[in-house]
Amino acid sequence: MGEMTLEEGLQLFLSSVKHSMLLGMTLDDISEDGLVVRLPYSEQIIGNPETGVIHGGAITSLMDQACGLAVAQSLAPDFDITPTIDLRIDYMRPAEPHKDVLAYVTAYRKTKSVVFARGIAYQDNRNQPIAHCVANFMRMGLSKVPWQEFKHGGQGE
Repeated sequence: MGEMTLEEGLQLFLSSVKHSMLLGMTLDDISEDGLVVRLPYSEQIIGNPETGVIHGGAITSLMDQACGLAVAQSLAPDFDITPTIDLRIDYMRPAEPHKDVLAYVTAYRKTKSVVFARGIAYQDNRNQPIAHCVANFMRMGLSKVPWQEFKHGGQGE
């Protein structure tokens, strides 16, 4: 089997995180500047049944997961276990019902021990954000690529 691309690795990582998988998150775009993760609208993420507005917790999950992927992108081709230290979200307005939410995120600074990320959640236009976020992720120094075991029949390297 050939080497896995960064996009394939990020897709695999996203699909192997249970809550991301259950919420149907997908990696929509990846560029040098950052990446976009999609949270599809569904009944399971509705916070207010009368209006159909998405629960803020679903957007928090989207932003945390998207920032984590941006951190992985910034460390590639190396990998490190990077748990979230802090995630701050400023909600600007509610998401419109029956529309997917997108997160555009980027990791903008790396140190030996921490990676910093930021992003926005939006629907139709990045210039009309639903929320802004900033997040910090701890670098554990465990450079083990988690998808190695998939490439080599169950034995990680």
